[in-house]
Amino acid sequence: MNHRIASIPYRFALLRYGFLALGILFAALSPAAADDAKLGDLMLDSPWARATPGAAKNGAAFMVIHNQGTTADRLVSAASDVSARVELHTHINNDGVMQMREVDGIDVPAGGRAELKPGSFHVMMMGLKAPLKEGESFPLTLTFENAGSTTVEVKIESVGAMGSMSSGEMKMDHGHMDHGHTDHGTMKDGESHTKN
Repeated sequence: MNHRIASIPYRFALLRYGFLALGILFAALSPAAADDAKLGDLMLDSPWARATPGAAKNGAAFMVIHNQGTTADRLVSAASDVSARVELHTHINNDGVMQMREVDGIDVPAGGRAELKPGSFHVMMMGLKAPLKEGESFPLTLTFENAGSTTVEVKIESVGAMGSMSSGEMKMDHGHMDHGHTDHGTMKDGESHTKN
């Protein structure tokens, strides 16, 4: 009888530790843990891309880069095996016409953030080797001037996904855009889009 009574608290202790272990496991598998990455003072928040329709050859990736440090940094390049080349791009309004341009870097101010979003800065995957399919993901390596390089997992959302973009901003669908005919501002007729 005494042995049985003594074993009850032991069983409760085992049950409590079991629930604690399950809680830790679920926390490790939560979306926040999978979607965010940290590199020094930089936090890369929820990298995502749009699914590409049909035979589209270009895609774009977005995220928010938070700089929690006291020194500014700069995203200088990106790389991925999903496409022939990867470039950093932005959009500009030139006399009422939205044009896409390649940039040599994206600034991340100290104590601030850089937003990569539709209609603004983004990572452009050009010459996709296969369509980007909703629900899948792919690795993207980002290189910063000060913090160095890290690889993030980019989740593929729906074709028309807009992320957290506000309704007042311009919506652009990269899946239907032919970058071979987009005015990047530095190309002349007959020039290649690839940098020398």
